[in-house]
Amino acid sequence: MWTVGKLARDCGLSRSTLLYYESIGLLKPPSRTEGNYRRYGERDLLRLRQVCAWRDAGLTLADIREILDRPDSDASSVLKRRLLELDGEIGRLRDHQRAIARLLKAETSIGREQVITKDKWKSIMAAAGFKQEDMERWHAEFEKSAPEEHQEFLQFLNIPPDEIRTIRDMSRKHQG
Repeated sequence: MWTVGKLARDCGLSRSTLLYYESIGLLKPPSRTEGNYRRYGERDLLRLRQVCAWRDAGLTLADIREILDRPDSDASSVLKRRLLELDGEIGRLRDHQRAIARLLKAETSIGREQVITKDKWKSIMAAAGFKQEDMERWHAEFEKSAPEEHQEFLQFLNIPPDEIRTIRDMSRKHQG
């Protein structure tokens, strides 16, 4: 028998994650001791290990529930769908890499500094597959991780101060 803390540690999870999985039905409510402590058994351990394996594969909790709760569900179709989603995400990340490489190349081309305008930057990002929402996420992450550098970058693009303020405010709101 396992306590909530021991079961969580044995599976490499936090106690709160295990309790969350229980609250959303991925784990069945366990039996209780006379002192009203949770008492998990071997079946709970095996199910939690399955949940962790599916999570490690990048499946959503809803997909995991579908696979585990419906024995007739086809896990391979869920996995194939997730694999296609990952291919798309990887493609977008590669596009982002190419856009950044283009920006870096433009900055150091032939030993002279080239001025990149806002419009040129947006066209590079669009050519790399960035949609408006991708650019907003990009700005939000830039603002979150390096706000001063974000400010400098926007100034480098010769964006007017009022517009910079608007972009940075939007980026902060987009963070959360």
